[in-house]
Amino acid sequence: MSDSGVSPVVPGSQAKQARPILWLISLVAVGLSLFQLYSAGIQPLGLFYQRSIHLMLIMLLAFLIFPVFGPERRRGLPGWAIDGLFLAGALITGGYLVLYLDEIIRRAGFWSQTDILVGCIAVITVLEASRRAVGLGMTIIGALGILYAFAGPRGELPWLGQFLPGILEHRGYNIDRLVGQLYLGQEGIFGLPLGVAATYIFVFVLFGAFLEVTGAGKFFIDMAYAATGRQRGGPAKAAVLASAGMGSISGSAIANVVTTGAFTIPLMKRLGYKPHQAGGIEAAASTGGQIMPPLMGAGAFLIAEYTRVPYLEVVKVSILPAVLYFATVYLFVHIIALKQGMQGMARSELPQMREVMREGWHFLLPLGVLVWLLVMHMSPMRVGFYAVITMVAVAALRYAVWYFFIAPRQGQGVTVEGIWRAVRAGLAKLLEGLELGARNAVAVSMACAVAGIIVGVVGLTGLGLKFSAMMMAFSGGNIVLALIMVLLASLVLGMGLPVTASYIVLIVLVGPALTAEFGIPLLIAHLVVFWYSQDSNVTPPIALAGFAGAAIAGSKPMATGVQAWKFAKGLYLIPVFMVFNPEIIMGGPWPVLIWNAVIAILALGAFAAALEGYLFTRMGWLPRLVIGPAIVAVFYPDVRVEAAGVAVMALALGGNWLASRRATAG
Repeated sequence: MSDSGVSPVVPGSQAKQARPILWLISLVAVGLSLFQLYSAGIQPLGLFYQRSIHLMLIMLLAFLIFPVFGPERRRGLPGWAIDGLFLAGALITGGYLVLYLDEIIRRAGFWSQTDILVGCIAVITVLEASRRAVGLGMTIIGALGILYAFAGPRGELPWLGQFLPGILEHRGYNIDRLVGQLYLGQEGIFGLPLGVAATYIFVFVLFGAFLEVTGAGKFFIDMAYAATGRQRGGPAKAAVLASAGMGSISGSAIANVVTTGAFTIPLMKRLGYKPHQAGGIEAAASTGGQIMPPLMGAGAFLIAEYTRVPYLEVVKVSILPAVLYFATVYLFVHIIALKQGMQGMARSELPQMREVMREGWHFLLPLGVLVWLLVMHMSPMRVGFYAVITMVAVAALRYAVWYFFIAPRQGQGVTVEGIWRAVRAGLAKLLEGLELGARNAVAVSMACAVAGIIVGVVGLTGLGLKFSAMMMAFSGGNIVLALIMVLLASLVLGMGLPVTASYIVLIVLVGPALTAEFGIPLLIAHLVVFWYSQDSNVTPPIALAGFAGAAIAGSKPMATGVQAWKFAKGLYLIPVFMVFNPEIIMGGPWPVLIWNAVIAILALGAFAAALEGYLFTRMGWLPRLVIGPAIVAVFYPDVRVEAAGVAVMALALGGNWLASRRATAG
C-alpha cells in the first residue's frame, strides 16, 4: 500500500562492499515486520511506544537503503559520515521517547532543553529521511510549514511575517513551542497519519507483500484473462479487472502498473491497441485500484480514523463509486475495441478458468478470511494480522500437500534431504515476504511522518480555517467552483507528494470549508478529496502511473499521460455525483440506489461514447453535443431533471444504434 517503492541500486563494482549493508537492511526489515506482527496480533503497545519504535526502524531502513548521494554513487567516507549521523538521529528520535516517556508526560508543557534538542534532531532526521524515500517535494513542503510557523511578531523569524498576505498572518511561534507541538505532542510527527501507517497500513502492506511473493498477482491476472480474454479488446478488459483486484491490495498505482502491466500491455499492443493507448488504459485501471474496496490502498484506514466512521462503513460507501469508475474504464476499452474492429484472443492462447482456480484457489482463502473478519467488526489491525498468518499457513500447507502427496504420485520420492531443501525454500520465501513488506512501507510511513509536521503546523497556526475562508472568497459560495479548486490544488500537490500525503494535507486545508461552509457530509468530503488526490497519477504534465505505463509500452510519456487522463475521466466526474447525491451514496432505499447506479453508468458510458465519437457506429457532432448537458442533468439531484437527461441520452444512443443497423442492412 505504499505510494512509491524504490529498491536500492547496487552497482557491480560495489557488490562486495555492499553485502554487509544488504544483510543489515534485511535484518532491520525483517525485525520491523516481526515487531509489527507482534504488536498487531499478540501484544498491542501504547500509542507513543508503537509509533516511535515504528518510525525509528523505518528511518533506519530509509538511511540504509537510500545513500545520501544517491544509489548510483559510492558512499565513501563523507557519505558514511553523514549517513552515520542520520542513523544515530533515527535511533535517538525513537529511543528517547521509549526510554523517557513517563518523565516527558509528567512535565508536559514544561519541556527541558534536552527534550527540545532531541525534538530538533527528530524533525531534521524525519525531513531528510523523507527526502530520500519519498522525494524532495515532500521535504520542501514540510520545511515551508516550519518556516510559516516561525513567521510572525512572536516567532523565531519575525521579519518573514511581513511577506505574508494579510489573511495568512499569525502571531508566530518560537522553537520551543513548535518542537513541543511537532515531537512531544499527539498532533505532530507522531500524530494520526503516522499512527495509521504504524498500525493498519503496515500490516496490510505486509499482506500484499506475501501475496506478491507467493504468486497471487499471476493468479489474479490469469483469472481476469480467463474471464474476458475472448471478448473484443480482451487483454484491455483483463487489465481493468486485474487492476481492480490487485490495486486495492498493493495500494500503489505505479506498483500496480508495473505488476499487471508487464502482462497486459504487450498483449493489448498485439491485439491492436496503439502503444500509448495500452499504457494509458493500464494507468487508468491501476489508479482505480486505490479507490477499490476493501483496502483502497491506505485510504480506507485514514478516512475511518479522520472521520471516526467505522472502517466497514467506509468500505460500504465506497463500493458504488468504485464500480462506477471501473465501469467507465471498461466501457472506454470496449468502445475503442469496437471502433478499431478488434477481436478477442483465441481460446488456445488463454488460460482456462478451471485450471486457474485449481492452481490458485488457495489465494482466495486469505481474502475471504480478511473480508469475513472485517464484517465481524474485528479491529483492522488484528484482521491484517490474521490475514498474514492465514496467507503464510495456506502457502505452507499447499506446498506440503504437493511435496508429500502429489510429488510421490509423479515418481518423485520423499527424502530427508528433499524435506530440508523444501523447508529452506519456505523459510526463504517467508523472509522475503517480511523484508519486502518493510521495504514497501518505508515511503508511505515517511510521507505520513512529514504529513504530521504539516498537520501540526496547520493546527498551531489556524491555517486550515484561513484556507477555508480563502476558498469561500474565491468560489463565491459556488460548490462546483469549490470542487474545481480542490481538484486543481490536488493536482499541484500531487506533482510533489504521494497520494497518501496529498490527501492528508488537502483534507486538513479544505475539509473544514467543504463540510461547514458547503454542507457536504463529512465522509463524502473525505472521499471526494481522496479521489481527487489520485489525479496526479493520470493527469499531465505529471502523470506518474501514465509514465510507468509508457515505459512498459515503449510509447511517449506525455501521449500516454493524455490517454490515461482520458480513460480516467470517472475520477473527476464521480466525486461530483457523490457531492450532489450523498444520500444515495451513503445508502438510500434500494430502488433509488439501483436507479441512480443504472443512470450513472449510462451517463458515464454516453460520455465515453461522445469523447470517442463512436458506439455502435460513428457518432455525429449533434448527438455528441447534446450528451454533455444530459450528463449534467443526470448528476443533478432532481428526479425530473434526471429523467429528462436520461431521455436525451437514450435518444442520442438509440439513434446511433439505428444508424448502425441501417448501415449493416445497406
